[in-house]
Amino acid sequence: MTTTEMPAVHECTVSGCSYNHDGCHAFAITVGGGNGSADCGTFVPLNTKGGLDRVTAQVGACSRSDCRHNSALECTASSVRVGPGEGDHAANCLTYTK
Repeated sequence: MTTTEMPAVHECTVSGCSYNHDGCHAFAITVGGGNGSADCGTFVPLNTKGGLDRVTAQVGACSRSDCRHNSALECTASSVRVGPGEGDHAANCLTYTK
């Protein structure tokens, strides 16, 4: 799999992430989590805006092996959406499907 084949982060609505300013500006995100939640492991809650100058975020890795889009820890979804989670889960992969 090359970077041009990695699924894009189509949408991120987590306003408290330093990488999200009019879209996800991280080069790639990592999806992880437990207890039935697929957390965005790239979530950074700082006031500083970070990442690349343009929106190019992709899914770099996914450790949620129970997701139907996961093949050998790589995401096979065409694109993913990230949004707010509940409780200690500040940012979730909304495309996660058990």
